Amino acid sequence: MFKARRTYWFAQVGGWALLSLLILSASVFSSKKIDLNTVFISTGFFFTFGIVLTHLMRYFFIAMGWLNMRLSNLIPRILITSIFFAAIMALLNEFVSHFVSGTPFSFSIVEFTLNVAATLIFFVLWNSVYFTFHFFQRSREQEVSNLQLTASHNEIELKNLRSQLNPHFLFNSLNSIRALIDIEPYRAQENITKLSNLLRKSLIIGSEQLVPLEEELSIVQDYLDLEKVRFEERLEIVQQLDPRIMHILIPPFILQTLVENALKHGISQLIEGGTVWIRTKKLGESIILEVENNGNLRSTRKDSMGIGISNTLRRLELQYKGKAHFQLKQSTQNRVIAIIEIKEL
Repeated sequence: MFKARRTYWFAQVGGWALLSLLILSASVFSSKKIDLNTVFISTGFFFTFGIVLTHLMRYFFIAMGWLNMRLSNLIPRILITSIFFAAIMALLNEFVSHFVSGTPFSFSIVEFTLNVAATLIFFVLWNSVYFTFHFFQRSREQEVSNLQLTASHNEIELKNLRSQLNPHFLFNSLNSIRALIDIEPYRAQENITKLSNLLRKSLIIGSEQLVPLEEELSIVQDYLDLEKVRFEERLEIVQQLDPRIMHILIPPFILQTLVENALKHGISQLIEGGTVWIRTKKLGESIILEVENNGNLRSTRKDSMGIGISNTLRRLELQYKGKAHFQLKQSTQNRVIAIIEIKEL
C-alpha cells in the first residue's frame, strides 16, 4: 500500500512538473515578447492546479466506485468527468492570467472552448496512465491471489493424500502381526512394540511436506522388518543405495508406498515368494528411486492397484509440477519395476 502511494505521488508530481516545464520552455523560447515574471507565476499555478484537480478527480473515482467498473461503462464516465475538470482548470488559468497580468477579466466563449479542449488532452492522458496502472496492479494482485488459492488447495489435497496412506499402512502392518498371535505370542508382542515405534515415526514424518531420503528409507526398513514376520523365507530384500543422495528431500511415504505395492501385488501372489530390490541413484540431473519385485504386471488389473499408485501419481504432480515422473512397467521376465524420477530443483 505504501509503495503504491509513493509511486502515485512520484508520478503525479513528476508528470505535472515535466508538463509545466515543457509549457514554460515553449513560452520562453517563443517569438512573442512576454513578461517572464508573468510566465513563471502562471506556470506555477498551472502545476499546482494540475496536481490538486487530478488528485480530486482520483478521489471522486474512488468514492464513486468506478475503479471496479467494466471498461465499456467506464470510458464515457471518464470522458465526461475529464471535460468537467478541464473546464475548471481552464477557468482557473484564465483568472490567474488576468490577475497576474493586471488586465481586466473578459470572457470569450471561443477562447474558453479552445482552452478547455487543450486542457482536456492533459486530463485524458492522465486518466489513461492512471487507469492503465490501476488495472495492471489489480491484475497482478488477482494473479497472486489465484496462485495463493491454488497453493492452498494443493496443500489441502496433499494432506488428504498423506492421511489416506496412514490407515493403509497400518492395516498392512497389523496383518503381518496377526499371523504371529496364535503361533508365536512373544514375537507378536515384540512386533507390536516395533509397530508402535514405527507409527510414532510415521506420524512425525507424515506431517512434513518433504523429508530426507534417509528418513524415508528408515521407515521402509522398519516396515520390511514387520513384513518379514509374515513372509519369512519367502521374502528377500536387496538394497542398492547411493550414499550421495541420502540428504535429498522427497514426499513422505512415496517410496514406502511402492514397497507395499510390491509386496501386496507381487510377492504375496507367488507361492514361492520372491525378491524386492530397492535402488536409489543419481542419474545426470535427476534422482531415481526404483522398487523392483518378482511378478507379472499383465496379470495385475490396473484398477486393483488400490490408492497407493494413484496417490503416488497425484502427489508427484502436485509437489513437483511436471518435474517428477512415475512409471510402472514389466522390466524383465517375471519382474515388475516401479520408477520415480525427480529432477533436482
